[in-house]
Amino acid sequence: MQRRVFLSMTGAFALAGCSGFRQSRINPRNWFGRSTARPREAAASADGSNPLIPEREDSIFRRGPREEVYAGTPVDQITALTVERTSDGAIIRVTGQTLRQGAFDVRLIPEHDEDAPVGGVLSYELRAVQPSDTPQGPARTRQVQAGVLVTNQTLERVTAVRVRGLRNERVSQR
Repeated sequence: MQRRVFLSMTGAFALAGCSGFRQSRINPRNWFGRSTARPREAAASADGSNPLIPEREDSIFRRGPREEVYAGTPVDQITALTVERTSDGAIIRVTGQTLRQGAFDVRLIPEHDEDAPVGGVLSYELRAVQPSDTPQGPARTRQVQAGVLVTNQTLERVTAVRVRGLRNERVSQR
């Protein structure tokens, strides 16, 4: 009994003595100290432009803005559609199945320009860039997924979400 009391008292005193380690220079958490706020110095620019915005490059190969054209085609089938609520709105998550393996750059493209519901229905089309020279393979290797965030303001006007594929469509209603 006396031995247990002695060992527990020794352990308690040793543990209490470790509090000085927190403020010592041996502790790696003290090597940089705490951060402090200070006013930012203005960056000096000779022509008054923002140095964080890259300059537009004109060359003989590219003149003017370059438009990106999305080469995606509709996915064969839509296998799953889920609408998951978040604090900012909802995440629409879609799983589809392509005809061949190797599909990439999967996107949910809104069917209407403003990404606004028409008649209470928010419509999307699941598209992917699909190579034509790859094998068909098993169904599991041909699955693709995409998602999009919809805000609360848009969800107030939505009664159904529809996602279309090449051969089918899925609808989730409130």
